[in-house]
Amino acid sequence: MLSVNDCITKLLGFKDILVDDVKESETGIFISILTIKKQAICPCCKGATSRVHDYRLQKVKDLPFRDRFVYLLLRKRRYLCTHCGKKFLEKYTFLPRYHRMTQRVYEHILRLLRTNYSMKSVAHLCNVSVNTVSRVFDIVSYKLYKLPEVLAIDEFKGNAGNEKYQVILTNPKNRKVLDILPDRKKTRLFDFFKQFNNRSTVKIVVMDMWESYYDVCKAMFPNAKIIIDKYHYIRQVYWALDRVRKRVQKGFIAHKRIYFKRSKKLLFAPYDRLDNDSKQTLRIMLSQHFDLQEAWQLKELFSMFRKSENYETARKNLRSFLLSAQECNIPEFKDCITALSNWSKPILNSFEHSYTNGFTEGINNKIKVLKRNAFGFRSFTRFRNRILHICA
Repeated sequence: MLSVNDCITKLLGFKDILVDDVKESETGIFISILTIKKQAICPCCKGATSRVHDYRLQKVKDLPFRDRFVYLLLRKRRYLCTHCGKKFLEKYTFLPRYHRMTQRVYEHILRLLRTNYSMKSVAHLCNVSVNTVSRVFDIVSYKLYKLPEVLAIDEFKGNAGNEKYQVILTNPKNRKVLDILPDRKKTRLFDFFKQFNNRSTVKIVVMDMWESYYDVCKAMFPNAKIIIDKYHYIRQVYWALDRVRKRVQKGFIAHKRIYFKRSKKLLFAPYDRLDNDSKQTLRIMLSQHFDLQEAWQLKELFSMFRKSENYETARKNLRSFLLSAQECNIPEFKDCITALSNWSKPILNSFEHSYTNGFTEGINNKIKVLKRNAFGFRSFTRFRNRILHICA
């Protein structure tokens, strides 16, 4: 059977440690410890010695236990070299030199920083200052060494480093975050991608309808097919339909206008998924204005395009939709027609490859939570490393 001392030593998880005493107070748990005496190697002459010159007491912070802060009262030996007279402290596997926290506190801080905790929360949980957490985290560094075959690019509102938007690069195939860029300017993107020698190996780039991304990717990745994320071109049609709904309902009396607003989801829902009551309600809504009926029919025609099975079918269905939209001549669809016409080739590429920016948008939601918990980040470098640390 293990002795009480052995049980406490095993619970601490340190090797070659003797526990002298354990005291508990309102401020925490204090454990007096001493290492087992061994021969030490002199850092100057490399000679072995076992002569102890004196002892020094040091208070060391350890991981919390039972929701109480833990302090190790370490009795440190100072050895005297019998060969050269050098005085030196013994070395510890659990305590870095000149530090007042055990190694596992540092590791625990880095583990907690993989979550959405703010640095202030991590500091409170680990019984250290916020500045200490920042210093520990600043040793973390991430670097991208090569580009993958499938690359996704998107921006998010970061407000770090005096820039409103930051750019996120991901690999949607392996679902990995590659890097974060400080802004979405062309010069920044060109400078970043120029450093990679394997740009020719990039086969697919997924993006939204931002012209700067398109220009940079066409220049930097000559062998890549550019795909517009489905969400970004599908919403063009739904935005146009909603603008028609808003214009039409302005001419109604108050209670009818409120009814239209509350029932707008019926306009966007697939018709074949509606029950009989919903279909009847939708028919009544569409009968109130010819433009609304036309806009809804365009939305249904666009749904046929979305369901296309291959590239050729999609090309024909997109052309049919654009011609019908032009014939209807609804003002709200003008921007939609322009966008779909200008981006038709990368839109149609999405029917050859199934990659989207879904994973990237999910990471953007994580970033929003991180920002909200931390009340924002002023330093872009720390913001970037924190995102990559969480997503690593």
